[in-house]
Amino acid sequence: MKLYTLLSENEELVAVEAANGQMISVETLGVNAADMNELIDRWEDFGGLLKEKLAELNADENAAADKALKDYKVLAPIPRPKQDVVCLGVNYFDHMKEAAAGIDFVKKAETIYFSKRVSRANDPDGLIPMYDFVDSLDYEAELGVIIGKDAFHVSKENAGEYIFGYTVINDVSGRNVQKRHQQWYLGKSLDGYTPMGPCIVTADEIRDAHDLAIRCSVNGELRQNSNTKYMITSVEEAVAELSQGMTLQKGTVIATGTPAGVAMGMNPPVWLKSGDEVCCEIEKIGVLRNVVS
Repeated sequence: MKLYTLLSENEELVAVEAANGQMISVETLGVNAADMNELIDRWEDFGGLLKEKLAELNADENAAADKALKDYKVLAPIPRPKQDVVCLGVNYFDHMKEAAAGIDFVKKAETIYFSKRVSRANDPDGLIPMYDFVDSLDYEAELGVIIGKDAFHVSKENAGEYIFGYTVINDVSGRNVQKRHQQWYLGKSLDGYTPMGPCIVTADEIRDAHDLAIRCSVNGELRQNSNTKYMITSVEEAVAELSQGMTLQKGTVIATGTPAGVAMGMNPPVWLKSGDEVCCEIEKIGVLRNVVS
C-alpha cells in the first residue's frame, strides 16, 4: 500500500491511497497513529487492520468516496525522521566514475557510509533553498529504504524482514561546501536538502527493490536514467552491515546512493539555479518534484 503524510485543515495526518487514487485518513479506518513514525512503531498492531479496511474500501467505491479527503497538501512521508538519514556514497558504478573527477578518492574498497542531518524532511513540491554560500547546488535521485523493526546483528539473508517500505529521496548537495570541509555531512545537511516522498510504498508491494527504474530530470531534461539493479551494495547488504554493532531503529531512513548524471559529473558542470524544477522518479513509487527557490 501507499502511505502518505498529509496536511489537511492545518493538521498533519497519516493517509493511505485507495485503488481509485483517493486519500483516506488512517484514523477513519480505525488506526489511531499520530504520525508515520507511530504507524511504523505499531505496525504489528495496525498493519493487518489497515489492509483489511483498505480492501473493503477498494471493493466499495461509494464508501471510499465518502471517506476521501477533499483538500490536502502532500508532505514528506516521514517529516521528522527519528535519527539522521543514513546514506550510501557512490553506490552505482557509473556514478563512481563520474564522481572521481570531483571527489578525492582513488577507488571504492568498501561501502561508503555517511549521514544527513534532517530536522525536517522537505516535502514533495517543497522549495529547495538557494543559500548564498552554496555556488554548486546538485541533485541526486535515490531509493530510500524505511526500517520497520529494530535491526541489530541482522544477517543479509534475513535483512528483508526488517524493511518496512521504500520512498524517493533527493540527496541535494552543496558541492563546494562538501569539498571545502573534506567530508559530506555539512554540504548535504542544510535545511531543505532532503526532499522525500511522495509516499512510502510498503515492502510487500515491491517485488524486487533491485529492479526499479530510477530517473531525474531538470526542467524537463533527463539527467539521470538508470535502474536500481546497478547498485554496488544491495539494500540487504547495507542493512546487514550497518546493523553489526549499531541498532537501526524502526523508522530509520537509508538513502541507497545515486546513479550517474549528477551536475558534478557534467563537463562543464551544470549546477542547479533559482527557478529550476527537479523531478526524481522511481518506478512503482512515484515522482518527487521540487523547485529551487
